Amino acid sequence: MTRLDRYLLSQFLAIFGFFALILVSIYWVNRAVSLFEQLISDGQTALVVLEFTALTLPYVIRVVLPIAAFAATVYTLNRLSSESELVAMQATGASPWRLARPVLVFGLLIGLMMAVLTHFLVPQSRAQLATRQAQLAENVTASLLTPGRFQHPVDGISIYIRAISDNGELQDFYLWDSRTPTNRMSYLAKKAVIVRTDNGPKLVLFDGIAQSLRTEGRNLSVTRFSNFTYDLSSLIQGSTEVDRKLEQISSLELLRAPQSVLEETGKSATELGLELKMRFVQPLLAPVAALVGFAALMVGSFSRFGIWRQITLAVVILVLVQVLTNVTETIARSRPDLWPVLFAPAAVGVLASLLLLHLSARRKFTGRRLAAKGAA
Repeated sequence: MTRLDRYLLSQFLAIFGFFALILVSIYWVNRAVSLFEQLISDGQTALVVLEFTALTLPYVIRVVLPIAAFAATVYTLNRLSSESELVAMQATGASPWRLARPVLVFGLLIGLMMAVLTHFLVPQSRAQLATRQAQLAENVTASLLTPGRFQHPVDGISIYIRAISDNGELQDFYLWDSRTPTNRMSYLAKKAVIVRTDNGPKLVLFDGIAQSLRTEGRNLSVTRFSNFTYDLSSLIQGSTEVDRKLEQISSLELLRAPQSVLEETGKSATELGLELKMRFVQPLLAPVAALVGFAALMVGSFSRFGIWRQITLAVVILVLVQVLTNVTETIARSRPDLWPVLFAPAAVGVLASLLLLHLSARRKFTGRRLAAKGAA
């Protein structure tokens, strides 16, 4: 790598770090606000909110990296053009193809970062996030049950507890269940305890009565019990199951033990293969975004009015690539046999970049020939 390549690469990486930090911060703050409102309203602490927002960071970074790479490329070339550094480089004989080499290296470095995130960090963070959500969902005493007032965890359910003892017993417990219009139930017990099981939390009532009111015949039946078990999983928003999904498993595990993964997730081999292919395609967006930004800005000649036309062209091409990415992912999910379309956005971006570089190199070559003829 020559001194020119190192200089350009250092400029790209420095500006990339700035844009990545800004974009991640904006995206992360928006995500943190929604999580803060949701978790604080459920009685969780600020430390839990910080933990949950931190677990969303790998996914946020993966989404932001291609945009940051594109912005860094465009901003750096615009600055080099405005300060006439780009003109000086071209005057020394550096063609657009030659200047594209450090851009490609820069894009591949960002693509490598995305590959690490896509194949390892994002699945691990999603799995940990699902585990923590299940753990918080099972903590009914902290999130749903507050002594001294009526609670309404879901529509049709009302709960009242006089007090919670130091050993976790719910004293003078009352529960009203009107989710079934034709049969409304109420439970009263002197005490109750919450027991965790493999199928979710259970509520065990002691020394109480269960009343059933059938609205059709206005019949009321009363049953006394010494102990009674009530399933609390229906009162918890979200599933308490911690069974992993394909997006929560690293690519290395998907490749090493596909059969055990299929048995655990209940997915088909086609769905597993599609998940892997999508993970290999996503990092390609980083070098494509960098090349598109570079190639578009190389078209045209120096102008005192700036290169806003080239910047607009680069943005339009990048938007089209992103739209095509969304369309191809939809097609591949509905028709897994058409998985090669996943590579279409990257191919379109590369072809557009090559075409623009060809036009730029041809224009520069034609300009030098005319200048040479004029000098002669």
